[in-house]
Amino acid sequence: MSVRTALVAATAVVAAVALAAPVAAAAPAAPRAGHDATRAAMDANIRDGVVGIALQAKDARGVWKATAGKGDLRTGEPRTARDRFRAGSITKTFVATVLLQLEAEGRLSLDATVDRWLPGLVRGNGHDGRRVTVRQLLNHTSGIYNYTTDEQLGRDLFLADGFLKNRYRTHTPPQLVGIAMRHEPDFAPGTDWNYSNTNYLLAGLVIEKVTGNPYGREIRARIIEPLGLRGTGLPGTSPSLPGPHSRAYSKLAETAEGKTYDVTRLNPSMAGAAGELVSSPEDLNRFYSALLRGRLLPKKQLDAMKTTVPLGDQGGYGLGLIEQTLSCGVRVWGHGGGIHGSLSEAVTTADGRHSLTFNLNSDWTGNSQAIVEAEFCGE
Repeated sequence: MSVRTALVAATAVVAAVALAAPVAAAAPAAPRAGHDATRAAMDANIRDGVVGIALQAKDARGVWKATAGKGDLRTGEPRTARDRFRAGSITKTFVATVLLQLEAEGRLSLDATVDRWLPGLVRGNGHDGRRVTVRQLLNHTSGIYNYTTDEQLGRDLFLADGFLKNRYRTHTPPQLVGIAMRHEPDFAPGTDWNYSNTNYLLAGLVIEKVTGNPYGREIRARIIEPLGLRGTGLPGTSPSLPGPHSRAYSKLAETAEGKTYDVTRLNPSMAGAAGELVSSPEDLNRFYSALLRGRLLPKKQLDAMKTTVPLGDQGGYGLGLIEQTLSCGVRVWGHGGGIHGSLSEAVTTADGRHSLTFNLNSDWTGNSQAIVEAEFCGE
C-alpha cells in the first residue's frame, strides 16, 4: 500500500517500480456502512482520467467485486473483476515473508550483514555491505541508493523513446545494483529512512544464496502454492501477462499530456525482486489476510515484520509491510505497487478480516487513497 500508495511512482507520470513519499492524511470521516462510498470513489477516479479499475473487497458480509472504466481503449472492452495485473512493489511483502520464514528456520539472521551473503557486491562511492544488515534492506534504512532514480536508466526505461527501444531487454540484479553503486549512499546505514528498490534486489539475491534456489521458486513453494494463489506468479523475463487481463497504459513522459501508450508487454526483469509480481485482487486479499492472521509466519517474525520505522504522522514502514491509520481511526496493513501502466493497492485490517485490493490500469493519474478511505471509512 503506500503509506498511501506504499509510496507511488518513480516520476509523477510513469509509475515505475519506485515508490514516492507518503501523502497527508485525509480529514476525519464517518465509519463505513457499505460499499457505496467505495463505488463513488472509483467512479470519481474514472472521471479524473483513470482508464479502468478492478477491485475486490472482503469483509464479514462476504466478497464484493467491482470494476469501473475500460480494460482496452482500442476495443472499448470493460475491465473484469478477474483481471491479473503487474503488482509492482507489492512483490516486496512476498520477498520479506520468505526471508522471515528462513530466519524462523534458523537459516539466516536478519542482523547479519549483506556482505555475509553477497561479499563485495555492495561496495563503492561510500557503499559498504559490511555495514548494512539484511533487516535494513527490508525496512529501507540501509541508505543504499535507489537504482530506479538513476537519470540514464530513467530515460532508458520510463520515457517513451527509451522504453520502446528497451522494453524487452533483460536486466540482471547485479547489473542494476551496479548502477546504484555509481552513486553515493543516501545516508549512513541505520541513521535514516528512504525507499530504495535496490534493497529488494539485494534481498532477492540473499534468498538465492541462502536456499540455492531462485527467489521466485521459493515464493512459489512457500506462499503461492500453499495459499492456492492461482492468479499469482513471477514471470522472470517473460514479457507476457497471463490472462485474463486488461491492457496497461502509460504516457511514458514527465507530464500527463500527450500520447497514451499500450505498455502491457514488457520484460519485468527491470524490477526483479523489487516489483515483478503478477497477481489478482482475489489472490492479494487472500495473501495479506493469511499473513496478518499468522498463517505464514510465527508470531516472533510477524511481530518483527510489523515493527515499523515511523514516517511522521503517516504511519510506518516495517519489513516489507506498511502500516497506516486512516482518517476514521481504522488501522490497515499492506503495500502498494507501481510499474508501467499499473498502480495497485492491497490493504487489510490487523485481524485479517477486512481486505481490499484494487488495480488501476493507467499510471499518470488517480487517487488510490480516496478508494482506501472510502472502503474502510466511508458511509
